[in-house]
Amino acid sequence: MSEVRRIRISAGTVAAYATLNETTVAEGVWQALPLEVKMQTWGDELYGAVPLTLPLESPQEEVERGDLAFWPPGHALCIFFGPTPASSGDEPRAASDVTVFGHVEGDSGVFRLVRSGEKLRFEQA
Repeated sequence: MSEVRRIRISAGTVAAYATLNETTVAEGVWQALPLEVKMQTWGDELYGAVPLTLPLESPQEEVERGDLAFWPPGHALCIFFGPTPASSGDEPRAASDVTVFGHVEGDSGVFRLVRSGEKLRFEQA
């Protein structure tokens, strides 16, 4: 078991911490930090393109509130905090398969305050 890798995600008055998992994608994101990412909204999901090409690992569309994921088709980092247009109920669902690489600590609903086009900073904590 390696050390716990925590990141800080912030924009304006919004800040949250997240813990990364043991995937190759998490390692790739960790090595690329810090990143400034222009985010777009898709329901209760934020996503933004990053200059990373990472593999699809343990692909899934159904995700949990607070999950951080990488979406290979858009080279995008995603933060899920509620239902998306692809959801059938209250739980988040990705547009297509993603790799979950971490999870927000505490209430991921704070990301509702981030507007489309705003930049989020991802950095090692």
